Amino acid sequence: MKVGIYPGSFDPITLGHLDIIIRASKLMDHLVIGVLNNISKKTIFTEDERVRFIERVLKEYNLDSRIKVEAFQGLLVDFAKAKNASFIVRGLRAITDFDYELQLAQTNHKIMPDIDTIFFTTRLEYSYLSSSTVREIASFGGDIKQFVPECIVQSVYDKFKAIGSV
Repeated sequence: MKVGIYPGSFDPITLGHLDIIIRASKLMDHLVIGVLNNISKKTIFTEDERVRFIERVLKEYNLDSRIKVEAFQGLLVDFAKAKNASFIVRGLRAITDFDYELQLAQTNHKIMPDIDTIFFTTRLEYSYLSSSTVREIASFGGDIKQFVPECIVQSVYDKFKAIGSV
């Protein structure tokens, strides 16, 4: 069975993330979306909110049968091993992403040689898109409908209203 892990902060999930999820799920028997609690990043959405957003998106797009969402902490390779994954899925938007992701992939492979990293280049229409861009636009009340799945748009706005950014 081919099991893959698609890790990220997903703060919030974007249409670019969704595109990678859909494409990766076609290659895997089982895909785990690993919502990372990254201590070096300050997230706007809680770990639970990010997991629930992704679960809602998966359900909305009928992708929830072979894809599971789990939060994790610690080393990605340890999480992958615990899930019996053979693959780590990563998206690349630009050449600058590649430099960073290649270093991570090589380090992960050194630690856990049985786990390979698969890179998906982002479709052109999402090559500029990041969660931080979405957060900035939403914080000023801008239109994020073209950047995140429709089913979470209002929840993103609600969060920024709750923290007083809009």
